[in-house]
Amino acid sequence: MLIWIGAVLGAGFILTFLQARMTWWALLTGLWILAGWKLGNVSPSTAGVMAGAAVPILALLMFRPLRRALLSRPAMGAFRQIMPRMSATEQAAVEAGNVWWDAELFAGRPDWRRLLSTPSPSLTGEEQRFLDVETEQLCNLANDWETTSVWQDLSPEAWAYAKDKGFLGMIVPKAYGGLGFSAYAHSQVIQKLSTRCSAAAVSVMVPNSLGPAELLLHYGTEEQKDHYLPRLARGEEIPCFALTNPYAGSDAAAITDTGVVCKQMWNGEETLGFRISWRKRYITLAPVATVLGLAFRAVDPDGLLGAEAEPGITCVLIPRDHPGVNIGRRHWPLNAVFQNGPTTGDDVFVPMEMVIGGRAQVGAGWRMLMECLAAGRAISLPSSNVGMSKLAVGMVGAYVAIRRQFNQPIGAFEGVQEALARMAGHLYATDAVRRLAAAALDQGEKPSVVSAIAKYHVTERARIVINDAMDVIGGKGVCMGPSNYLARAYQQVPIAITVEGANIMTRTLIIYGQGAIRCHPYVLTLMRTAEAGELKPFDAALFGYVGFLFRNVARALTFGLTGGVLIGAPRDAAPQLKRYYRAATRLSTLLALASDLSMATVGGALKRKGALTGRLGDILSQLFILSSVLKRFEDEGRPAEDLPFVHWAAQDALARAGAAWRSLLANHPSRGAALFLKLIGAPFGLKTSEPDDRCAAAVAALIQTHGPARDRLIAGSWTAQVEVDPIAVTLAAFDLYPQVEAIERRLKDAVRGGVIARAPQNLTLLDGWAAEAQGKGLITTQERELIGRFAAHADQAIQVDDFAPDFDIAAGLARRPTDTAPAKTKKKAA
Repeated sequence: MLIWIGAVLGAGFILTFLQARMTWWALLTGLWILAGWKLGNVSPSTAGVMAGAAVPILALLMFRPLRRALLSRPAMGAFRQIMPRMSATEQAAVEAGNVWWDAELFAGRPDWRRLLSTPSPSLTGEEQRFLDVETEQLCNLANDWETTSVWQDLSPEAWAYAKDKGFLGMIVPKAYGGLGFSAYAHSQVIQKLSTRCSAAAVSVMVPNSLGPAELLLHYGTEEQKDHYLPRLARGEEIPCFALTNPYAGSDAAAITDTGVVCKQMWNGEETLGFRISWRKRYITLAPVATVLGLAFRAVDPDGLLGAEAEPGITCVLIPRDHPGVNIGRRHWPLNAVFQNGPTTGDDVFVPMEMVIGGRAQVGAGWRMLMECLAAGRAISLPSSNVGMSKLAVGMVGAYVAIRRQFNQPIGAFEGVQEALARMAGHLYATDAVRRLAAAALDQGEKPSVVSAIAKYHVTERARIVINDAMDVIGGKGVCMGPSNYLARAYQQVPIAITVEGANIMTRTLIIYGQGAIRCHPYVLTLMRTAEAGELKPFDAALFGYVGFLFRNVARALTFGLTGGVLIGAPRDAAPQLKRYYRAATRLSTLLALASDLSMATVGGALKRKGALTGRLGDILSQLFILSSVLKRFEDEGRPAEDLPFVHWAAQDALARAGAAWRSLLANHPSRGAALFLKLIGAPFGLKTSEPDDRCAAAVAALIQTHGPARDRLIAGSWTAQVEVDPIAVTLAAFDLYPQVEAIERRLKDAVRGGVIARAPQNLTLLDGWAAEAQGKGLITTQERELIGRFAAHADQAIQVDDFAPDFDIAAGLARRPTDTAPAKTKKKAA
């Protein structure tokens, strides 16, 4: 009897675990009753009663017309009563873009083969040459110190070069005179510029992300494309896009800028258009823009557009010199000095021909913005922040190797190693996210949730990297000047945190708010079909949802009781990393279960529970970051030298996901749901730990040592040259240090024997020490010269800039020989 009962329970559990079809349940029920009769566990009459009870239930569940009439129709009515209502703008936001790997993670059973088979990002020969030549040259023409302290902008020389070489039209197709670059090439260019000059990066990325060019490409009329795209590609037009309103932020759905449909004389003819009034701020490139993209709310009180028209958020493209346009003043965002400012207009008449896409696109602006925003989030901010992080890791890794304290490099101190490991580990992870997001875009995906994850977590981790870098180099990072490579990045990190929706909103609303509906395999279908009253698809989604829920309960319980040891990992994955695939799959199941229970217990109020949605979003985000790390290692050919980076980044992602899970249980509004999740999903706790000291030490050693691991980590950075910028002396000294270190090791016996003193910590005395060693025949003339060059570069690397008491920076700054601007002009600019 026990075996008979246990067998059906076990088989039922397996069918639940596999989310099996009802036919398998019917077969199991019949075999179980038959086995009970044959084994003598039940009498023939009892078996008949059991079959009589099972047949109607199975018939109800399997015969769909009957199921729809008796179960799904009442359920649809109840669902419509409790379902949170979505406005048209919310619906457009949810439906923007598509779902990709994020849906696999959200569904609880990720197909790792799908991720690993995604082509790795790559550059064409033309794109690589542009990165190596034109982008390198623009980096030579622009740096953070001169843009912020002298020009308060890119120099005229840099602006002219960027326009002439097509930097402002990278996304414009070649048919219109643009470069026609891939998303990955776009990302690589922005990343490289960001290792050198933030103003250059921002000035290039804005015309190539959310703005007139992208909107024209997707929605513009042929006449608009033919007119504007070639001019944008040649740099004859500089675009900006005015969205942010003082009372609505970047939420286009809430803007108060209004355009009233009207008729007015224009170019001698009565013309249909809008009379628009707007107040916009934080508009990047606005002060120098020649063409203004503008989002506003269209209203048609007189019905001039026709009875069937639905005015609403609309996007127009207006020339700067259009009558009534007020543009040109500047904001000053934390000394970043890229062009940014407000624009206003009062009752400005804009003809219908200036609507992006023409009259047919009136009211479609919200959808246009939501669909195009993913590219900007997935490329611009991740690329620029990874670039800043590469600058910090590359320079600080070199600095700690050559900077000595207590007769050893400061990079040998465990406290410093802890910070260095965070810097390098976060960089490895964020660069992996950047690469995977760009690869998705190049595969034709528009993953809105992934782009939000990339924007939020890359910018937040860049803040950690820069803060740690400032802690390590101390006063060197605090004192401003041409040789300070971190201060401007430190000032500017909060800008990335703020733009395109502040990170608090991105975390608590966008990542999970869109993910819970778009990425869930059934919720969006349930909402759509219930709203439309479509019973047949509602029925399929409802019972699919029920099976999905019970499947995740079974999976969570199994993984919780076994610690996840039974979870499969991809056969082709690196053996050292299979435990991370298993851990990610288990967390994916827990996320799916927690999401369904949260939606069931909190209901429509879930979108107001920012702390709860933020923690659920954190788990999803860390799973995506972990996936990106594992994918990057495979894409790069599993380099063994990089394993410390991979282990650190993977363990950090799991630790953060585990912390979010524990915080979720501790603070869940439904204590019953929290208890159920704990007992089912993690009865023995969810054991995750941060990277240990040995891992941190291994990571720290890699970034202060020449080798392929360090080279891959900071690949794509500007090639620093001493003749171009004084910050390059740190890397020049770092390049010489291994040879100097080898000489010092060779002289250890001579030092112990008292033949020569230990090499002095004071670098100004190192050349004299080398001369003494040469005089005693311990080193060659060439070795002495090498030590002298190292001492000169290293000494300059640890010095800080100073200025005249009146801080007349512009007059005293040594300019490049190619710059012919008079000193008076430079001083005025400063």
